[in-house]
Amino acid sequence: MSYDDAIEALSKDALRFVKNNTVLGLGSGRAATAFVKELGVHIKKKKMNVRAVPTSLQIKLVAERAGIHLVSSDQIEKIDTVFDGADQIDGQRNLIKGGGGALLRENILISCANQVIIMADATKFVRHFNRTVPVEIHPFARNTAKKLIEDIGGKPEIRTIERGYPFITENGNIIYDCDFGTIKAPAQLASKIKLVAGVVEVGIFTRKPDIIYKANENGKFEILR
Repeated sequence: MSYDDAIEALSKDALRFVKNNTVLGLGSGRAATAFVKELGVHIKKKKMNVRAVPTSLQIKLVAERAGIHLVSSDQIEKIDTVFDGADQIDGQRNLIKGGGGALLRENILISCANQVIIMADATKFVRHFNRTVPVEIHPFARNTAKKLIEDIGGKPEIRTIERGYPFITENGNIIYDCDFGTIKAPAQLASKIKLVAGVVEVGIFTRKPDIIYKANENGKFEILR
């Protein structure tokens, strides 16, 4: 048994929160991918009318292959339920997201959703955040924002892909992965970063999930409310 077994099991269990005639937000990552695959089978079997807004090209492709009816964000007025993953979850149920680079779109959907369901394996749960914080920045502010983030205690490193090219988000921006050490006041830190001119989004999400699925190494999962 493994985390993968637990993620598969929780993905099937989470289908009970999918209702007919609703709009879903689909996040990115391993757990979200597993859920979307199960979702495609489920809505076909149940003949459900479900529309979904993907937060990235990666999850859009998975959803298309699963036969899910996709719509763009400007075609809907609300999101009923968001299903997403997380890079870290602290003891106060705050999230760090953006490892896949879709933090802006993920935060937009999460902020306007009636219900947020997060799925993550046990390694993502910490008392206090201790990993880098993704910060999406307009390229025009590449140097100025970097300096201002350093001024508030961060150590920003531009995210790169193969051969050292900068990672470019689907919104045309760059990402700095910023080391702030152990983060004990995430909301305050996020507020400070957002004041930096050129910052588009910060990967610290303080909207508390309604339900959290925790996948354990023994192949089983827990539901935290």
